[in-house]
Amino acid sequence: MRGFVRLLVEVIDFGAVEAGAPVVQALERLPDLIGRKKVGAEEVAADLVTGSWRRLVFDNRNVPHGLVDKAAYSFCVLEHLHRSLRRRDVFAKDGDRWGDPVPSCWPGRSGRPPSRRCSPLSVWRANRPDTSPKLASALHAAYVQVAAGLPGNTALEVVGGKLKLGKLGKAEEPKLMPPFRQLVNGMLAEGRLPRAAAGGRRADGDGGRVHAHLRRRLPHGRGFTTSLCAVLLTEACNVGFTPVIKPDVPALSRGRLVQVDHGYFRAENISVANGLFIEAQAKIDVVRAWGGGLVASADGVRFTVPVQTLYAGSNPRYFGLRHKGATWLNVVHDQVMGLGGVVVPGTLRDSLFILDAIHARDGGPKPETVITDTASYSDIVFGLFAICGYQFSPRIADISDARLWRANTAADYGPLQPVSNHTIRLDRIRAHWGDMLRVAGSLAPGEVRGHDLIRMLSRDGKPTGLGDAFAHYGTDLQDPAPSPVRLRRGYRRMIGAQLNVTEARHRLARKIFFGQRDELGQHYREEWRTSSAPSDWPSTA
Repeated sequence: MRGFVRLLVEVIDFGAVEAGAPVVQALERLPDLIGRKKVGAEEVAADLVTGSWRRLVFDNRNVPHGLVDKAAYSFCVLEHLHRSLRRRDVFAKDGDRWGDPVPSCWPGRSGRPPSRRCSPLSVWRANRPDTSPKLASALHAAYVQVAAGLPGNTALEVVGGKLKLGKLGKAEEPKLMPPFRQLVNGMLAEGRLPRAAAGGRRADGDGGRVHAHLRRRLPHGRGFTTSLCAVLLTEACNVGFTPVIKPDVPALSRGRLVQVDHGYFRAENISVANGLFIEAQAKIDVVRAWGGGLVASADGVRFTVPVQTLYAGSNPRYFGLRHKGATWLNVVHDQVMGLGGVVVPGTLRDSLFILDAIHARDGGPKPETVITDTASYSDIVFGLFAICGYQFSPRIADISDARLWRANTAADYGPLQPVSNHTIRLDRIRAHWGDMLRVAGSLAPGEVRGHDLIRMLSRDGKPTGLGDAFAHYGTDLQDPAPSPVRLRRGYRRMIGAQLNVTEARHRLARKIFFGQRDELGQHYREEWRTSSAPSDWPSTA
């Protein structure tokens, strides 16, 4: 192994997170140690020599007292290197598959000072490791409170060593809701698409200001807002230009609509315009009564993609055996406004992309609570949301398999004792705290995508060292009142109500997006964000 170890250290420039730094230091000294005849016990990294390695390295009968078996020590270091590479505690600098799992704008890794936008100092001050005893004490108090009130709690019980939630049932509808719904439906009059485009022109006072041409210099021209609203209507309905074309109106001619579509209809323009709508809607009195905009939900709607593209994936359940599709993951807050979204190829787990969608929203205040369905649940996801300053609240469909974490291993929580058998390891959080901050500093400004990061934090179905630290950080330690609050009926109804808002928006989108059998007919993901059908093609394309 001598030549291999020397070549390994010379060729590959290894880096490490804080937990893997001792392994890299021991590896760099290894070629010098194995080249000598005698190696003293004080020259090796004794912290790495644990378990059965201690007998082989320090207590070898063939090695004089005070010396170590350098061959056994070499294999001990290499075993730690292999384990650390798989856990991503050690990485190859500038590598691809085995590269740095935490590209960051935080100082110490990239050498650049942090910007105010990506600096997670507020999170650090609130949840730094030296405050963990206070958080652990609050968690212990929450367990004691729930255990004491469990006999009279009809919403939660322990059956066969597992938690069981009581059924919520259907919430009562206000008596005035049915007539109010009929009144609103009666106000919706049918109209032709060209007339709808003209109405949109009157409502879109800022359309010309936010939609800049691709070349940045060309003027809008006469009737630009009418043309823009017509293009927006055709893309939203997925029907193409034919239904809105009026040859006797210059702003609605085919040539003018194609020109506006190609020059102005881009994702960045739509994002700016949506930000203005979010800002305007927040000023309406009834909207402020719905909520403060600090609660948001994220969910996806599936679309079949009949054309050949790299950005679609297979899923027979949603797209059939012969087709592929994509998922539009969007974010809606409690003021019933879409904040933005991302296109996900296929039907990958939504939790891999929710952080990207939250950070890439078009406007509105930063949400404090993010609600998702049960499929987005993950301990690592909880940790990532927590360190970025969000309270992650997935809908709990079946709590029987949920893991409850405790910080006090000696405490007796009575009926909760068999279901709280996972211990929070504060030492793992402390060992990776610096890199956890770098992750938070990288996610906020988009230096690294949440989707890629979550995949890098787990390998072969098991979390890496850093991923394990996030899993422990995202436990009930960050929300010391999980059981008395999250398991209450009112809290669960709030989650269900917000998810119903998102699902209602999806149903509305399906009704509006009726053309082309509501399929995405273009080849590129960027085009899906702005236009979902070949707008200048016939309806049979």
